[in-house]
Amino acid sequence: MRIAIKRLALPALAVMTTLSGCSAMKTTGDALFGPGLQEAQLTPRNATYRDLLNLPAPKGKILAAIYSFRDQTGQYKPAPNSSFSTAVTQGGASMLMDVLNESGWFIPLEREGLQNLLTERKIIRAALTKPDTPANNNVPLPSLVAANVLLEGGIVAYDTNIRTGGAGARYFGIGIDDQYRVDQVTVNLRAIDIRSGRVLHSVLTSKTVYSKAISADVYRFISFRRLLEMEAGTTTNEPAQLAMLSAMEAAVIHLISEGIVNNSWALQNPDDINNPVLQYYLNESTYIM
Repeated sequence: MRIAIKRLALPALAVMTTLSGCSAMKTTGDALFGPGLQEAQLTPRNATYRDLLNLPAPKGKILAAIYSFRDQTGQYKPAPNSSFSTAVTQGGASMLMDVLNESGWFIPLEREGLQNLLTERKIIRAALTKPDTPANNNVPLPSLVAANVLLEGGIVAYDTNIRTGGAGARYFGIGIDDQYRVDQVTVNLRAIDIRSGRVLHSVLTSKTVYSKAISADVYRFISFRRLLEMEAGTTTNEPAQLAMLSAMEAAVIHLISEGIVNNSWALQNPDDINNPVLQYYLNESTYIM
């Protein structure tokens, strides 16, 4: 948790739910507190994923090579976490491959695991020289497909505590408080012409990572030597990896939009330039602080 809250007292659960004015406590399955056990599911996505799926069709898909999409922030999780635990995911390339594939504009080529691919191809070539070659290995290997563009970039910044705040009140030993914290992740994505090495387009996108904590407590003497003490609360932390995934989705849409305007690639139907999603991202301006 990024925001520390007071320890929870289960006997006070019903009273504290009323005090905090929220219904965050929910019983699921055998859980007495919290959301309970949840089964594996597809990764939830933000609104940028819907925009990615609603892009108009391209005139032709772009063959794109992605060798890496590294963590360039140098940030580690704050104490008491391990000093070797990074603040952002190390699987940026895998995330970007999924985003490019979902966009419908790119055909991502495997380059991060290129050595493994080449090893398998060597095994097949070795099998072709044997008389008892298995059926799945007896066809000559075609050449690997070359890319049209190289996509480079990475997670370039992770800023913590760019905004924090809170509010609270206490009356006759009954109190409630609300705290929030905002971090920010920034990614860079650029398209490079394979033949010339020229950077065709480069975009920077940022996404906030929001954390919120609500807690309530009672600390009151109800009679001589009779102290009533109850505490409850809930904390919500936006997953950092989902924020990075959303920033990557926005970066890909911006990259596609800039490429259309600068004739680096084209729409299947030129009239689709008026597509609401394209117009929204084309008209989005850089915020000046």
